[in-house]
Amino acid sequence: MSRHLEGKVAIVTGSGQGIGRAIAKHLASEGAKVITNNRKPVKPGELHILSPEKFERLTPELKEWVRKEEDQFAGDAETTAAAIREAGGEATACFADITDWDDAKRLVDTAVKTYGSVDIVVNVAGAFGFCAVEDMSKELWDRVVAVKPTGYFYVLRHAIPYMIKNNWGRIVNCSSGAFLGSTIRQSEYGAANAGVIGFTRSIAYELRDYNITANIFCPAARTRAAIDMEVFDKALAAGEKSSTLTGDVFMHFDDTPLPDGFCPFISYLCTDAAKDVTGTTFFTIDGMVGRYSDPEFCAMIVKENREQQWTVDYFMENAPEKLFNGYMCAPDKAKQPR
Repeated sequence: MSRHLEGKVAIVTGSGQGIGRAIAKHLASEGAKVITNNRKPVKPGELHILSPEKFERLTPELKEWVRKEEDQFAGDAETTAAAIREAGGEATACFADITDWDDAKRLVDTAVKTYGSVDIVVNVAGAFGFCAVEDMSKELWDRVVAVKPTGYFYVLRHAIPYMIKNNWGRIVNCSSGAFLGSTIRQSEYGAANAGVIGFTRSIAYELRDYNITANIFCPAARTRAAIDMEVFDKALAAGEKSSTLTGDVFMHFDDTPLPDGFCPFISYLCTDAAKDVTGTTFFTIDGMVGRYSDPEFCAMIVKENREQQWTVDYFMENAPEKLFNGYMCAPDKAKQPR
């Protein structure tokens, strides 16, 4: 096994389970000393976004399936750290809520006090829910955007000074293809993940001269949250809208691969070999890594005379040909076969 991150100190938020857990273990296998993290110890049988009321609406068979699958994804920062140590790596757990400024500082302080500094931060923590925008509560919106991008900023605000001092750092933030919008009713999650991309691209410019890179990955993987996506619509009360506009499951649980397959790519982004890769967004799934293009103009209208004042009539006459020739809106594009 290669040891490309020997001696580096990494913080992985949201690493008690799922994607974060897999990434933390892989970074450790490459030699990094890892601070694992989630909000609090997880109790056996604790549900994710399925409320107890929704869970009780499931059939006995589905309840048994949920409990069985939840058990496979059970764990927290301490169990992840223990697994790393059992495999011969170095890891320390820190239970901290990154949506809290002081907790985020304590997380970074734990890395510095335990291992001397911070070299790598991989932010994976996240929150989400399903809700039509016209029914969405303030609580759901605030809870989701408090983690992404706000919690990511809190952690990085405390960690980046150490990276600048060391003239070396690697930041990898987790976003989601939801930043593009989709047929899933989770506009709060789309906003949160778009914020991650804007934030990360911005700091990539700021930090490049310090040999610090900042990149984004949008994963598709089987996690505990995938369980909720599979059964959420089977627990709807009368009058509640489904999680998707079509009423169909966006991606079936059994068709979703585990996250382990793309973890080597995340570790690669943290190496010296990727020193020139920054401000870039990737899609990751087992068997494929895709690099998103940067946004660019695909059409434009330019004033022929700078002194001319545009009018609505001007756009009614010129926009169809100059700005919207071949145009298809995002919802219509989503309906096209791939």
